[in-house]
Amino acid sequence: MRYFRLLPGALLAFFALAAAADDYPSRPVRIVVPFAAGGPADVYARYLAQRLQEAMGQPFIIDDRPGGGSIVGSEIVAKSAPDGYTLLLMSNTHTVNESLMPNKPFRLMRDFTPVAPINYSDLVLVVNPAVPAKTLQDLIALAKAAPGKLNYASSGPGTPYHMAGELFKAMAGLDIVHVPYKESSAARTGVLAGQVEMMFDAVTVMSGHVKAGKVRALATSGKVRSAVMPDVPTLSEAGVPGYEAVIWLGVIAPKDTPPAIVNRLNAEITRIVSRPDTQADWARQGAVAMTMSPDAFGKFLADDIVKWERIVKISGARADR
Repeated sequence: MRYFRLLPGALLAFFALAAAADDYPSRPVRIVVPFAAGGPADVYARYLAQRLQEAMGQPFIIDDRPGGGSIVGSEIVAKSAPDGYTLLLMSNTHTVNESLMPNKPFRLMRDFTPVAPINYSDLVLVVNPAVPAKTLQDLIALAKAAPGKLNYASSGPGTPYHMAGELFKAMAGLDIVHVPYKESSAARTGVLAGQVEMMFDAVTVMSGHVKAGKVRALATSGKVRSAVMPDVPTLSEAGVPGYEAVIWLGVIAPKDTPPAIVNRLNAEITRIVSRPDTQADWARQGAVAMTMSPDAFGKFLADDIVKWERIVKISGARADR
């Protein structure tokens, strides 16, 4: 008897969700960016938000909530209503943090629903001009001659910049020291000012500083040379065979967000990132569009968690340094 008493309520809830999905969005949508303003995540989130607003007829508002290596902003979304009106702009920081920060207040695959990827970009290893290294091999020799003396900056534990450095350390057999900052702009300033010798940063935001001579680019992190920096070799070809590390971005929603809303968002995001003008604009910045269904994106996230779990274990990386 209890089953039949609950059934009408369950049906009402089902129809209410279906109705909400049909007219979605009927009010502004918030995209939380758990990273600092001005970085790649913020830049591409704003690009996406503007075009989602044009396509869906409601404002998509960017809410920058940096802190804790993405934990602060991500927790806000994890605890938000699963109605499609609060989304999270994520990166591979989140897949890394599954093993690097196992005690955080949420779990990626438990507390979120995959929506869609956006793009990926190469990183570039840069040094302050005061560092006497003109090539990657020079830098490796310098680091091996003085273990523990060279520092590299990042925007915090678990970020792509941090893990690119840890992967470099492990694959090149180096003892270099991680200097975590609270955000990417602060880390960048530290290297530009000579407070820290080097860092891995997104090609999309560092290329201007390289062209201005404020930093020296030694290598990029992708499988092939970056179209933005074609004269700069990859780490793999410059002395660390097999090296590859990129920064990728995507959108996720709180767990139990209705499939109809997730599919609608996925379709609109896929349409935007597949546009020729979008891809041409991003190519000039060194970014490549990514498209997947929600299910495929979920598998991509699960596989990336496993990949970085191995690297965290090999490198000995820790969240407190």
